Amino acid sequence: DLKQKKCVPCEGGALPMERIEAEKFAAMVNGWAIVSGQIEKEFTFKDFKAAMQFINKVAAVAEEEGHHPDIFLHGWNKVKITLSTHAIGGLSMNDIILAAKINYV
Repeated sequence: DLKQKKCVPCEGGALPMERIEAEKFAAMVNGWAIVSGQIEKEFTFKDFKAAMQFINKVAAVAEEEGHHPDIFLHGWNKVKITLSTHAIGGLSMNDIILAAKINYV
């Protein structure tokens, strides 16, 4: 179960996931899609306050995991989360693990 796993520190020099491997893992996290070498998902909320509460919960999970997404709030109630591992220039297992955890925020 991906949400039970922990993110591990990633150093530069490691290779990002191959596209086929990334697609296999992305299929395991509901609603996430691979776009331009990243994994992303958009969430819609009833209002601005609910969107901000979600962002704060995601921030807490990300800090606990030591792996931080790009978070974009737009249209007052939409939050787009984008994950990639900057140190390796692509997707790592950490991105998939954090996506799974974010689905349960």
